[in-house]
Amino acid sequence: MIKVFNMQNRIVDVIARQILDSRGNPTIETTIYTEKGAKGTASIPSGLSKGTFEAFELRDNNEKYYGGKSVLKAVLNVNDCISRSIIGQNVLKQSQIDNIMIELDSSKNKKNLGANAILSVSLACARAGAASLDIPLFRYIGGIYSHVMPIPMINILNGGIHADNGLDFQEFMIVPCGFDTFSESLSAANDVFFELKEILTERGLSVAVGDEGGFSPDIESCELALELLTEAIIHANYNTDKIKIAVDLASSQFYSDGYYNLEGQNLYLNSSEFCSYLISLVQKYPIISLEDAMAENDIVGWKILSEALNGEIMLVSDDLTVSDSGRINRIVSEKIGNTILIKPNQTGTLTETLKSVEAAEKGNYKVIISHRSGETADTFISDLAVGVNSGFIKTGSLSRSERTEKYNRLLKIETELKNN
Repeated sequence: MIKVFNMQNRIVDVIARQILDSRGNPTIETTIYTEKGAKGTASIPSGLSKGTFEAFELRDNNEKYYGGKSVLKAVLNVNDCISRSIIGQNVLKQSQIDNIMIELDSSKNKKNLGANAILSVSLACARAGAASLDIPLFRYIGGIYSHVMPIPMINILNGGIHADNGLDFQEFMIVPCGFDTFSESLSAANDVFFELKEILTERGLSVAVGDEGGFSPDIESCELALELLTEAIIHANYNTDKIKIAVDLASSQFYSDGYYNLEGQNLYLNSSEFCSYLISLVQKYPIISLEDAMAENDIVGWKILSEALNGEIMLVSDDLTVSDSGRINRIVSEKIGNTILIKPNQTGTLTETLKSVEAAEKGNYKVIISHRSGETADTFISDLAVGVNSGFIKTGSLSRSERTEKYNRLLKIETELKNN
């Protein structure tokens, strides 16, 4: 019986194709088919604000096609060498399949086959595995212990390279952390989102949205952005105990030669001065989380800020750790920050992603599962967040369907958990 069962779960076909992401740029989508008739499909997002140490995203660099951004090489790698290497494998053996691809690539950062190519196969295998067992993806990832719905960190105001305005910081988010259920937190966030829209309209500011669905008004002051979010929370009849603010600074984008250059606010600060500035913001506004507060190369600054805040808020590492378990272990040992952002496409396989989550949790660090700025309609990260009981998820604003699809999937998961 075991032999027959394994044969039925053998991979019989692997098909990759080029599709478009939320910015209209090409990305890769792969479908895995098993002998039993199960299938799984996954499409891969792309980041604009990238950490230096991320796994390599393979693009064609042929200016004749999509301005050089096509991914036909990655598609070919899946349909050719990866396909030949994993056809016949048991789709349920996730780590074995992922390791085959890692060895096939044989580079440190997956530059030969492309992390986008490898991840599309890895996540599609997980979906096909869940389908073959007829269980939800989150249950396939985490087993019977998967039961925690994440608190959403919802981007409602964009800046940095994600928007065409003067804001130096990249994302201003609301965190509805004072509610009993995911659906209640999402409803409250929705109230604040539309309240902010009214406030911006009344002030004659644009309500056009940026890459991640948040508003991108033409303002330059980060403090004004924080004031607008606080005002929207209060005007929506909530208090700042129930709904907090989170900020993704993406500080590597404005850090150079030991200084943080906040052009929008005419500030030019060294590490110590910038830390003092951030602490003043935390004291003045209901901030619960700072992501990439210091630049990825400013280890001294990270240590200063970590010691000064002393766990008072979530101090989130993204560019510094890029979802890599080895880098996570290093910052845990040096007591830098207290929270790790996890993005599957920074590592390139599901197995490595889960290993990174494990490294963070062993160090008693919180975990946030995250999207990328260039997204697809794929909802894998919603299941991943519940599967690993992360407690938090970042997947953009409450507009743009590639963002709301993730929230809608979480609403379905919540219903399923309640029913069971």
